[in-house]
Amino acid sequence: MSRVGRMPVLIPTGVQIELNGSSVSVKGPKGEMKRTFSPLVVIAMENGQIVITRKSDLPAERALHGTTRAVLANMIHGVSTGFERVLEIEGVGYRAEMNGKNLVLNMGYSHPVEMVPPTGISFDVETKTRLVFVRGFDKELVGQTAANVRNVRPPEPYHGKGLHYQGEKIRRKAGKAGKAAK
Repeated sequence: MSRVGRMPVLIPTGVQIELNGSSVSVKGPKGEMKRTFSPLVVIAMENGQIVITRKSDLPAERALHGTTRAVLANMIHGVSTGFERVLEIEGVGYRAEMNGKNLVLNMGYSHPVEMVPPTGISFDVETKTRLVFVRGFDKELVGQTAANVRNVRPPEPYHGKGLHYQGEKIRRKAGKAGKAAK
């Protein structure tokens, strides 16, 4: 049995959940999410908790058991507290600023790159520490938006300049070692 799938999902106060067969609707203070899961797993509410069970031990159902529980727990966590990814800017002259809701990145190109946040996502910039915050209630969308921001100028391996996640270890390459004797 899946160790992740066995654990019940606790429902915090202020979160409302509607179960309609294999579709789940979660509503909380940060937002509202709806998702339809596979009919191979059974989602039920028991004693103020959500319990996910599977009908048999077929490999397809075993694979979906833990995944369904993790996705459902992320939905509940997202609408109650939200998710955040932090990116750091490294390099001389590289900076980020806000233009209303939009994020404007000056990353050494001939033009500034303006990024419009998708619905449910907000950007925030801390100019002194050169941090960019991507916040939202959908974990998948927060991660994808942070990856799109990082792809504007990914970190290069020689000096480490560019945008990278906070705490990300950049593999560094050695530069030229000098001319070798013939």
